[in-house]
Amino acid sequence: MKFIPEQLDPITRTFVEAHPGGSAVVVTSRPQRVRYLVTALILLLLLKFRWDYFLFLVTAFLMFWYAAAVIFRGLAAILSWFGHGEESVSDAEVAVLKDDELPVYTVFLPLYHEANIAAKLVRNMGRLDYPKDKLEVLLLLEADDEETREALSRTGMPDCCRVLTVPDAPPKTKPRACNYGLAEAKGEFCVIYDAEDAPEPDQLKKAYAAFRRDPEKNVLCVQAKLNYFNSRYNLLTRLFTIEYSTYFDLTLPGYQLFRLPLPLGGTSNHFRTEILRKVGGWDPFNVTEDCDLGLRIYEYGYRTLLINSTTWEEANSQVGNWMRQRSRWVKGFIQTHLVHYRNPFATVRRLGYYGAFGGFLAVGGSAMMMLTNLVFWAVLLLYAGLLVHGALHGIPVADQIVGPRFDAAYEGIRIGRLSLKAWPLVYYGPGEDPFWSIFSRIFFVGSLIMFLANFIFIAIGVVACIKRKFYHLIPASFLMPFYWLLISLAAWKGFWQIFTKPFYWEKTKHGLTDDTEPHKEETA
Repeated sequence: MKFIPEQLDPITRTFVEAHPGGSAVVVTSRPQRVRYLVTALILLLLLKFRWDYFLFLVTAFLMFWYAAAVIFRGLAAILSWFGHGEESVSDAEVAVLKDDELPVYTVFLPLYHEANIAAKLVRNMGRLDYPKDKLEVLLLLEADDEETREALSRTGMPDCCRVLTVPDAPPKTKPRACNYGLAEAKGEFCVIYDAEDAPEPDQLKKAYAAFRRDPEKNVLCVQAKLNYFNSRYNLLTRLFTIEYSTYFDLTLPGYQLFRLPLPLGGTSNHFRTEILRKVGGWDPFNVTEDCDLGLRIYEYGYRTLLINSTTWEEANSQVGNWMRQRSRWVKGFIQTHLVHYRNPFATVRRLGYYGAFGGFLAVGGSAMMMLTNLVFWAVLLLYAGLLVHGALHGIPVADQIVGPRFDAAYEGIRIGRLSLKAWPLVYYGPGEDPFWSIFSRIFFVGSLIMFLANFIFIAIGVVACIKRKFYHLIPASFLMPFYWLLISLAAWKGFWQIFTKPFYWEKTKHGLTDDTEPHKEETA
């Protein structure tokens, strides 16, 4: 889908014109398409004529990024466990803030078909511990969303709340609505919340205190942690909560400490309003605008901090709804990678080698691993099945792995003319090529490390549960590999939509569970 300037509203058109090549309105540039096509052709030729080189290159590439993810996430978890990485604002520091010294703060609430939770969101905003005469809450509604507009009118909104109608024009996305709010914002600082969010009451004050520690204004964004108030509802909400606890309590603090680009969470991002306007706000065509903005903040030389405040959200409790949400997230990660890595050499010039490495690890590499997980698990299960079949027919497992030493009488699993046997992973012994023999052993060890990495990530999830005192989630942590398979399925859906409907915003339904308050043990 392509848009002509006349189709776009003035604010969206301004963003696109100000960021030539830096917006997801162009999914892939012509040089990108040529580069990807040439790479695919080379790999296909290798697969046909030198499949060993093909396996070597592809496996080495994936192994490098899996190893990098294990190292960085493992170190991040260790450092975060000991309290490093996040910006801690004490209750005493919040208590000394005087109302007359506080700046005006704007809250963006982009809404679409949220009539069922209109009263709840107004109530949650009313709980914010901030002077109401210095609080501006902009309820951003699409022009065709009459049901939410009517529901809000019945809630008795406080004076600090104001409905802002976003004109009907493409694309109909959350970042486009936020840009309309940004153009109208009166606050020195601003924050974005989702419809179902219940931020801790003192979050705005904590964010302001964190900004105040930076008189040079190098910090553009302060990110609050996200977690879920309905983790006990079913198995899916348990697994989702473990994932978020791991990401916001262990991974992001470590990434902040490593000074890597931080993909922002989709909510509870606090900004200096004027500087946010200077960097352009949000890309209206990116369906994970938070991820894109996180990289753009790094590109402009600003920093993001993570603070010790939590916004409680509703974890998706229905698989179909979760799949729509997650496929959109992965699609947005791919969009962000395609935008920021259109020209790898230009990316290195903008971000530096370390920043380009970190950005790929956090965004493009993350999407790649979500996609390839399904392939790796399928190959692993196939190989394990073939090993068992061979063992049951008298072929020792060692002889199947180190080879080739198969008994000629063993035919494996016959499917028509096809014979399936466990292929050797290590080539060792007389007659083997020394080069490939050495590399087969290296790759065998690497494969074992990749397999064991799953247990490392499970352990990190357990640590995240302990850190949050979510002890009831520890048993579910051991089921995370099934959740990762679900993520991989959603990733393939998002990947397909890059080609079919890249700007389509799959709406997440909220208000599916009645549990609307954090449990006492979940507020640590």
